[in-house]
Amino acid sequence: MNEGLLIVAVVAVIVSALCRRYGLSGPLVLVVVGLGVGWIPGLPDFTLEPELVLFAILPPLLYSAAQDSSYVALRKNIRAVGLLAVGLPLATAAGVGVVAYYTVPDLPWAAAFVLGAVVAPPDAVSAQAVGRRLGLPRRVMTLLGGESLLNDATALTAYRLALAAAIGATTTVWDGILAFLEAAIGGVVIGLAAGIAVAFARHFLDDPPMETALGILTPFVIYFVAEEIHASGVIAVVVAGLYLGQRSVREGYATRLQDNAVWKSIDAILESFVFLLIGLQLPQVIEGLDGRSISGICWAAAAVFLATVLIRIVWVYTATYGARLFPRIRNREVAPTAGSVFVVSWAGMRGVVSLAAAFAIPLTIDDGSQFPARDAILFLTFVVVVGSLLLQGTTLPLIIKWLDVQGDDHQADLVSLARAQDRAGRAAITRLDEIASTIPAGDARSEQVEILRHWIRTRKNLAWEGLGRDSDELGESPTEAYNRIRNELIQIQREVFIDERDRGRIDDEVLRSALRQLDLAEGLGDSRKQL
Repeated sequence: MNEGLLIVAVVAVIVSALCRRYGLSGPLVLVVVGLGVGWIPGLPDFTLEPELVLFAILPPLLYSAAQDSSYVALRKNIRAVGLLAVGLPLATAAGVGVVAYYTVPDLPWAAAFVLGAVVAPPDAVSAQAVGRRLGLPRRVMTLLGGESLLNDATALTAYRLALAAAIGATTTVWDGILAFLEAAIGGVVIGLAAGIAVAFARHFLDDPPMETALGILTPFVIYFVAEEIHASGVIAVVVAGLYLGQRSVREGYATRLQDNAVWKSIDAILESFVFLLIGLQLPQVIEGLDGRSISGICWAAAAVFLATVLIRIVWVYTATYGARLFPRIRNREVAPTAGSVFVVSWAGMRGVVSLAAAFAIPLTIDDGSQFPARDAILFLTFVVVVGSLLLQGTTLPLIIKWLDVQGDDHQADLVSLARAQDRAGRAAITRLDEIASTIPAGDARSEQVEILRHWIRTRKNLAWEGLGRDSDELGESPTEAYNRIRNELIQIQREVFIDERDRGRIDDEVLRSALRQLDLAEGLGDSRKQL
């Protein structure tokens, strides 16, 4: 099994890197590659382990996404996010359960609702990736991101309740409501307490490598502790991530730079791994269908898949336009465009969490008999996950372009940045004038003051130049010329340092220290890193 996981990870990273290099959709290509590779004879067993996904993959992905999310934006859109993250998974679980009960032979109600809860949570990773690449409006990205952070908690809680009923445990509706509230409230309390504790520990350490190491361990510990006391590990991780993400602006620059690089790499590896793993499950899922009518189970799979798609579309349109019947909501929220509403309704791709929940269904129930129609649930879940990734994931970019769902957030961000940079520059110049007034005439420090004054003006000019026409129309701006020449000089110095190392005149430690300083200097002048 360890060899198999290593092979999956290596292949996933290679395929994902090639997709990024050639501008292809990584999740879709990885799933297709997995579907093909899974049938190659002689390869190790790639059966998905639920514990691997729920305890090793889900927590860091949620934690990283929460740290990058905007608490302000989520709070501003709390009503819409709540309807998508709480209301929609419950509606999907109920609707799919009804469809499955009437289309799958020998499927009792409890097991049907288990299936509904399994396929309820969409995985917005690929939708957000498409949205960022094509420039979706920020509010759409906030809705998709907020939904992906919290819908797993709703669906997995509903899954536990339905599973308890299916295996013979006595569960009433009231018990279910209490369990849901207990999991949600417990998750919030644990997440907030852990976030405060981790923030204090990182501030106390004041050691960037150890702060990042602590941050890597944080989601796993929080998820484990929350699950052990029957709280929602998903909510706990998300709350802690949001809190620490808000606090990160107060940390040192070295910690932020390091955290950003480390978590981007972790995200890339885990996301590539899970999408390839999804495709590799096909042989195991097919083998479990021995004795079932292929045509019958395929008709049931088509009905369940169609139900997941239609329920989301109906819910999104009803929640969007139904809410606008109330004057208070209509006056407070900007009316969404028809295109953005459809994009949100179509961005319902399922992911590895659904498959992990399906594989976690026990083989037997309390009376010792086999879990009813477990093989069918696995197959139907696989069809919904792969079908949504291939159908909706393939068509979503085309729909975004066809409906021209693009926001002007980038231009607005540039204006906001320029205004803020202007105010920051004026404040810095004021302080610089105060410092200059204390330096005697002829003091060598006056030259450094002028260098700093030029640096501040350059940053202000760069922010305003970003609002104008690009260099193809106007030619190279003064700031661009300054950065270009500056980077050429940095590169010359870099080559000299490397040559000094190669000639044995300086040690590798000295070289790395010098290159880090030059790298930071080049990064400060790289206008491509601006908004």
